[in-house]
Amino acid sequence: MRKIIASIDIGSNFIKLVVGEIYKNRINILAASQTPSLGVENGFVVDPQALISRLEESFQKCENILGIKISKVILSIPSENSEFFLSEGSTTINNEDHNIRNIDIIRAMQACTYNKIENDREIISVKPTSYYIDDGENIKNPIGVEAKKLTVKCLVTTVPRKNAYTLAKCLEQIGVQVIDFTLGIIGDYFEFQKEMMKDNVGIFVNIGYSKTEISVFNKGLLTNCTTVELGSKNIEQDLAYIFKIPLKEAKEIKEQLCSAHTRGTSASVKKDFTNKSGENISVSEYEATEIASSRLEEILKIIKKQINLLTKKEIHYIMITGGVSEMANFSLLLEEVFGRSAKVGVVSEIGVRSNLYSTSVGLIKYYEDKLRSRNQEYSIFNEDEIKELCTINKKINFGENSILGKLFGYFFDN
Repeated sequence: MRKIIASIDIGSNFIKLVVGEIYKNRINILAASQTPSLGVENGFVVDPQALISRLEESFQKCENILGIKISKVILSIPSENSEFFLSEGSTTINNEDHNIRNIDIIRAMQACTYNKIENDREIISVKPTSYYIDDGENIKNPIGVEAKKLTVKCLVTTVPRKNAYTLAKCLEQIGVQVIDFTLGIIGDYFEFQKEMMKDNVGIFVNIGYSKTEISVFNKGLLTNCTTVELGSKNIEQDLAYIFKIPLKEAKEIKEQLCSAHTRGTSASVKKDFTNKSGENISVSEYEATEIASSRLEEILKIIKKQINLLTKKEIHYIMITGGVSEMANFSLLLEEVFGRSAKVGVVSEIGVRSNLYSTSVGLIKYYEDKLRSRNQEYSIFNEDEIKELCTINKKINFGENSILGKLFGYFFDN
């Protein structure tokens, strides 16, 4: 069975949709789209109709590449007002040989949440931390072990239902079913996880457009998180205010002139604009970078303070991601604020080599890990759809102006 999974990260600046196939524990990107977002602020829907139109555009882009409709996705949801608690649940082993199976673990995990979740909250994850059999013997892997009773201790994560359901309803409006959802920062963890992270405490930070999410992971488990209402949007607002220009032009300056650190920037590289008073002004690379760097330094220092508030445990790693981490010289500024304890994540999958996609790609890896732990397989496409996807004479859409597009157009059209 081909394991093809789609995930979507609906941000305030961009909607990122990724379709990937898991093969030999690696992800191959089949399609990806990045569409300007509308109707979303800080990850929450404020204008459903505006968002729906952009969702349709986002899916259309990927469907044009694949040649087939995408009707199922994993959804990234905001982490605001997340709650974490430890819980314990048990189940009796009723099969004939009394050997513990996957279904027994799932039943015990369900018991961890029974009558413990308020009606206005939704379960995001139930992660086992330890297993006990019969008389309380602690066991690492209970599968296949003979026992009469299994007890599981779990870390349960919940969020307000509105965090997930308003986004899911918008997707339903365009005929897309949400098969699972979780916090975006969990996707970031799965995208950048390394073996040493499974035994240590560390921090993941996603600096987004309008907010920054900071999370604590202990031995691979998300144990705490917080959100700071600052992001790359604040750089645009600073540029707009100082140069007295519209936000649209401030965004152009950020994208074309700004670095995260002034090292190597030039006062002679300039771009001309007309300010709100109708005056012509020139903005240099150095001037724009000074403003951007100042704001980014403030954000990084606030992140540092929040980390100290989130955990008192020894921190073994700090991983930074998000679109702003792609800015030139970001690592220089990061080292000035954090020293060498913090690193910038690097999305390495071909087709999505930008940290804008870290959440979306990581969510696919998260879902595959979830399926593997339950000895299950899944694909968003059925067998007939996969046959259609694999049809050899299907046009491959790389874009008519790309080199690959011209090459494939030559071979497939002649």
